[in-house]
Order: sequence, then structure tokens, then C-alpha cells
Amino acid sequence: QVQLVESGGGSVQSGGSLILSCAASGSLSMTYCMSWFRQAPGKEREGVAILYSDGRTSYANSVKGRFTISQDNTKKTLYLQMNSLKPEDTAMYTCAAQTNYGICLRDLIEYTYWGQGTQVTVSS
Repeated sequence: QVQLVESGGGSVQSGGSLILSCAASGSLSMTYCMSWFRQAPGKEREGVAILYSDGRTSYANSVKGRFTISQDNTKKTLYLQMNSLKPEDTAMYTCAAQTNYGICLRDLIEYTYWGQGTQVTVSS
């Protein structure tokens, strides 16, 4: 069982930076993939970044080069470093985790564990 709690959201001007954190109640060492998602009002949820247990990462084209997903050495917290923020980055950001290795190999991953989300607002 993994419980996830996000923090670090807030309001920032265009071009600014934020670091989102996703703290796990238990160790994340049993997770094989973790992701950050975002959803803006009136839009579908979008996968932003994924981190696999072997260290591989992947990003949505819209954030590539600006966002970085990482995990701390204790495997207790997942991060999303967001730089050069744009108004179109405004959304509710949520982290998710999957402990099933086979599911993490799929093109479309269904996540078992989800956080409640943290709001990011970028003003122009």
C-alpha cells in the first residue's frame, strides 16, 4: 500500500520555477514506475513525466527541456522541477505510482496509487 501526498504548488509568474514534491507514506522502492500528470479546467488529464525504476525518464513534448522528474535517494519522495513556466502549464498536478512491473511495461500504464493533487497557476 502506498499513499501519496503532493505539495509545492502555487502561483508564479511566467518564466518562473516551482518544485513539486510527492511524498510517499511507505517506501517507493517497490514502485516500478511513477508519473506526474496534470489537468487544466475543461481539458483531459495529460501525462507530464514518467520515471522508471531503472532511472529512465520520459516527458511530454510540451514540457521537454523545462521539467525534470526525479526521486530522492531514500525513495520516499518524487519531485518535479518545473522551469521556464508558461501560462499553459496552469493545471492541477497529480503524482501516481504503479507497483506492478508488467503494467509499467505497457504503452498505456494504469496507475494504482494516486495523490490528491497540487494546483499550479502561472500568470503572464
